[in-house]
Amino acid sequence: MKKTIALVSLASAVLAGCSTYAVPRYSISADNVTALKTAAVNGVGVGAFTQTLSANQHPNEIMCRGVGPIKTQDGEPFAEFIRRAFISELKIAGVYAPTAPIQLTGHLDSIDFSSTSGIWNLTLTVTSSNGQHMQVAEKYTYTTSYYGETACNQTAQALMPAVQDLIGKVVHAPEFASLLK
Repeated sequence: MKKTIALVSLASAVLAGCSTYAVPRYSISADNVTALKTAAVNGVGVGAFTQTLSANQHPNEIMCRGVGPIKTQDGEPFAEFIRRAFISELKIAGVYAPTAPIQLTGHLDSIDFSSTSGIWNLTLTVTSSNGQHMQVAEKYTYTTSYYGETACNQTAQALMPAVQDLIGKVVHAPEFASLLK
């Protein structure tokens, strides 16, 4: 009887830490679309986005407080989530052209967060087929919680607006125009 109770307690403890926190689907930013409409007159294509992984990091999930992983809705790598977000912005701006002479690629140099401090840190390098490149970093702050379950959920919810701001830093930067020539 004691073994059964111990096994049930152990199973409950293991299962309690198995939550997955999904990042919401990307939603375009009106400010980013407006900037793209004025910057990209001849159309822009988007190639592959890659990412650098730190030790013990997976391309499509980051563990949050040992409570469970933060993942994108479709389970794609974070670099692909950002790539698809960038394409969405370009499409709504009316300047996405998959076969355009100018192709932008990206490299997610770093992605991490602190669910304790309420901060996402993202660094992205964007390279143009014309040989120009630029790097931007976003330190996005959000409200967090002492409680792991709540903090991890808030962290997952904060990635989408962090990516909006990251893309905003790209398209509003003076260097962005040199990527499109």
